[in-house]
Order: sequence, then C-alpha cells, then structure tokens
Amino acid sequence: MTPAHGPDTADTSVVSAMVEFRGGSAMIPASRDVVHGFVTRLSERGLDLTDAFLDAARLVASELVTNALRHAPGPCRLELTLVDDRVEIAVTDTAEAFPTFLPRDPVRVGRHGLEIVTRLCGEVITKPHATGKTVYARLPLV
Repeated sequence: MTPAHGPDTADTSVVSAMVEFRGGSAMIPASRDVVHGFVTRLSERGLDLTDAFLDAARLVASELVTNALRHAPGPCRLELTLVDDRVEIAVTDTAEAFPTFLPRDPVRVGRHGLEIVTRLCGEVITKPHATGKTVYARLPLV
C-alpha cells in the first residue's frame, strides 16, 4: 500500500502534513511513518520533543487510522498540524457513524483504542461532513 499522495508542505508558515490512504492494513504502519517524519520536521524547526511525545503521537495516529480501517469503507486521510502547544491529529473517513466510547473495562480484550487516545490527548472531537466524518485529537507537546 502506498499513500495516494505524500505530505503536504505547500505553506511553509504552517507546519502540517496530509496523506490520503487508499485502504488496506499497510496504512496503519504507514501512518506511524508519516508521524515520525512530521515530528522530525518539528524538531528541525527548533521544537525540543521527547521520544515519549513521538511514541504517543504515533500511537494516537495508528489507533485513529486503525478505527477508520475497521469501521469505514474506502479511503481515509491523515492530517497532522501544529496548533499552538499541541499537534492536532485528524483522521477523515467515509463512515457516518461516530466512534463508540466504551466504558473502561480492564478485562476487555481489545477495543481500547479511543480510551487510549482520550487518555493521551484529553480532547477528542468528531465532526460529521457530507461524505463521512473527521476525528480530531490534540496531543500536548509536553
């Protein structure tokens, strides 16, 4: 699987990246690679980010992309944007249904992705649009 197109770097005043994935399970590790490249760009611009931040950003992106793969037909888009003191990780997919936040259950096997994302980001917002939805998670830089 290869992205439909690579990171978007047209506007140099905003640090962002966007990748459209056509589908398939390879988009999950590919999303982690996109995050790694984005965090490298942030570091090159002088932001002192820890390995823990990189790990958390990669985890959040892969969890959101995994949900898109499992619950939405068709392609998805991953967008990363530096917003003040956070990185916004947004995944757009073609499903109309909003993510289901399950109650905390330490004995449940699997389906903890949104619980993890919410714990790391604190803020997870879903916005519908004409052809599906976008899930936004903002991960603090520190």
